[in-house]
Amino acid sequence: MYCSACGQEVAPGQVACSRCGRPMATAIPAVPGFQFQLDSYAGKVRALSIVWFIYAGLSVLLGVMGLAFASAFMHGHFGQWAHGGWGDGSSRPEWLIPNILGPAVLRFAWLFVLLRSGLAIVAAVGLMERTEWGRMVAIVAAFLIVIKFPFGTALGIWTLITLLGYRNTTLYSQLQ
Repeated sequence: MYCSACGQEVAPGQVACSRCGRPMATAIPAVPGFQFQLDSYAGKVRALSIVWFIYAGLSVLLGVMGLAFASAFMHGHFGQWAHGGWGDGSSRPEWLIPNILGPAVLRFAWLFVLLRSGLAIVAAVGLMERTEWGRMVAIVAAFLIVIKFPFGTALGIWTLITLLGYRNTTLYSQLQ
């Protein structure tokens, strides 16, 4: 390497020319290597795992609140609070909720909330542990929640973008 001002030969790593004192240009850093990409991808997978945990918690919380409200409504508790009946003093209309179908629908809804939340927790744990089965569960869960606008859609798309594709599959396999 030579000084651009006087042409003096300069040793590598020397900060200034020994003849004219001109500062040497700093070396251009190397292009980030595979380890940099792997570390960056590991951070993305960890963040995705944390968001899956948050989604599972919110799913349980909002599901329990919604189903408790629905159960109270089906059993006629809200009609008694408002003016002693359904506004005009009458009891709950029979056509509103059938006596047989109502509890069955509630049980199915409870099962659905538990399965959805359980799947989200399993996906989060699998991604946190960086297992191959966790990746597959997260992909399946992403396809299932993508219709749950807006948060499920965002999480589903983010999961699919992060975990699918040749490059991401290769990086994920290196995380293990």
